[in-house]
Amino acid sequence: MKQLKIVITGGPGTGKSSVIDRLATLKFTCMPEISRTVTRAAQKEGIEQLFLNEPLLFSQKLLEGRIRQYREAEQSGSEKVFFDRGIPDIHGYMDYSGTAYPGVFKSRSREFRYNFVFMMPPWREIYQTDNERYETFEQSLLIYDHLRACYSDMDYKVIVVPEGNIDQRVDFILNEL
Repeated sequence: MKQLKIVITGGPGTGKSSVIDRLATLKFTCMPEISRTVTRAAQKEGIEQLFLNEPLLFSQKLLEGRIRQYREAEQSGSEKVFFDRGIPDIHGYMDYSGTAYPGVFKSRSREFRYNFVFMMPPWREIYQTDNERYETFEQSLLIYDHLRACYSDMDYKVIVVPEGNIDQRVDFILNEL
């Protein structure tokens, strides 16, 4: 059995995690977003926004965590595994922020490939900020553009998920598979 690895990505606040949560309730194997976990751990150490203060350290922690998730997915035996963001998101965000980074980020993106990439575009009506999501809606638009370019540069066919309620978006993704 060939396992399908499916990324749900896009700018912040676009509904990715809500779609992942719904897929999990439908009994699909899902790998949650880990940037909030990394951010919260840094906040406990007194660093409010690790991505802003030490972007390379933050990105290295994400890379390690996403590779760990990828390997866990391979061991899961599941036919389909959904990821809330993929490895290329890391250098997409660093491109957005203008952070220089070593080639290991792109080489790992080439090594750990996904079968499908679904991109959730910015959607003003559902966008919200919180303790870990500090970007404005306008920044979300820019991040989306960088992520889309990043995945295209890595030779992925990016499938844009249309606006709609969670079930409509999940149905769209499942029908595309």
